[in-house]
Amino acid sequence: QVRLGESGGGLVQTGDSLRLSCANSGRAIESSAMGWFRQAPGKEREFVAALSFTTGTTYYSDSVKGRFTISGDRAKTTASLQMDRVNPEDTGVYYCAAKLLKLVMPASRREYDYWGQGTQVTVSS
Repeated sequence: QVRLGESGGGLVQTGDSLRLSCANSGRAIESSAMGWFRQAPGKEREFVAALSFTTGTTYYSDSVKGRFTISGDRAKTTASLQMDRVNPEDTGVYYCAAKLLKLVMPASRREYDYWGQGTQVTVSS
């Protein structure tokens, strides 16, 4: 069984930096891509960033482009999200996800095969 787990969340202030990590502690897999999504209270889960291991391409939502950086290791099925210059709109539960086959629609939740349980990020103003 694949078990993705996120860490690194917490309470930070506007303008601070935070680094989230995601690792697989279960059955080893070789993913083609990993992504990060977030869900704010009362809102749907939304795309944040994705990394295609097969092409090296990174994808970002407009709201985080230029502030967040995704990285990862295909062999270890790990991913990190470096969050810089955070603001209150970045508050939410952050989830990592892994995809086995070729990434086609990086921003679609349905693309991903495995999900973590999430880590809370709260940004105070």
